Amino acid sequence: MTVADPAQPRTAVPPAPALADDPPRRGRLADLINLVRPRQWSKNAVVVPLALLDAPDWSARAFTRIGWAVLVFTIAASLVYVVNDIADRHRDAEHPVKRHRPLASGRVGVGLAWAYAVLLGALLVGGLAVEPLTLGWPALAYVALNLAYSTWLKHLPMVDVFVIAGGFLLRLVIGDLAAGSHVSGWLTVSVLALCLLLILGKRRTEILASTTEHRPALRGYTVQLADYLILLSAGLTGVAFLLYLRTEAPIGGYATAAMLVSAPFALFCLFRYLQNLLIRHTGGDPAAALFGDRVLVTSSLLWMVPLVAIFAAARYPGFAHALLHGVI
Repeated sequence: MTVADPAQPRTAVPPAPALADDPPRRGRLADLINLVRPRQWSKNAVVVPLALLDAPDWSARAFTRIGWAVLVFTIAASLVYVVNDIADRHRDAEHPVKRHRPLASGRVGVGLAWAYAVLLGALLVGGLAVEPLTLGWPALAYVALNLAYSTWLKHLPMVDVFVIAGGFLLRLVIGDLAAGSHVSGWLTVSVLALCLLLILGKRRTEILASTTEHRPALRGYTVQLADYLILLSAGLTGVAFLLYLRTEAPIGGYATAAMLVSAPFALFCLFRYLQNLLIRHTGGDPAAALFGDRVLVTSSLLWMVPLVAIFAAARYPGFAHALLHGVI
């Protein structure tokens, strides 16, 4: 054992590096923005406009109302995120990842969060006042459903996943009302099954990554049960959407073509998601799982091009004639 020579100058000890899971400090504004989860807004921008598939026409008014519905639901979802984080702040503080959320970490106080929620509630009321309540009621139902979820329903196994999926169905309903569409049975079933697939994928990831203390409802699940339910939901998603194209979609004689074009893309996208979930373990954040994978996004865009063309051709015969004769 050597003894340090007191005559030698001391070398400053470098500070300990920050832990890898400690995020950089943010400003108050950044924390408030993070509190409403802007990364999750993409769900509204995808689900609500699905109603345009059944819309009688693609007029400027229909697109304007769809934009209004997306905005209203984004505000409603932001309000729900804030209230949910207030209710879960103590439990989130014990989670290895969620403890970094603004409320759980203490960077945003409860009083400020409630004031933020009131502001979002006022914005929601103002947004709903633009159109008749007969169009905007799904946003209010969504807020009420999620308040019940935050206080009670989230702790009930199986019920929890169906409540979250119900929120996506309300997104589809407000889109139908805004666009003047009829509610399509098979499209609704397909959206429900897809949402259950994504939520169950998240539950499976949570079972592997955390304890049941953080989410008591996990006591009602196992990895094996989640795998069975995921496969069932994946199969129902694909079958229901193909049945929608074949029987209910307003595309007339193009139904078979739409189904044949969609089948390989739909199967590939489902296969890719299951690959990411079961092998790459990226199912913890459904939005990131869908929009963070370039292969999945590219496949979806390649699928969307011919499908949108088919729906446009069915609505506007002149477009189909020009397309077939090489004018466009």
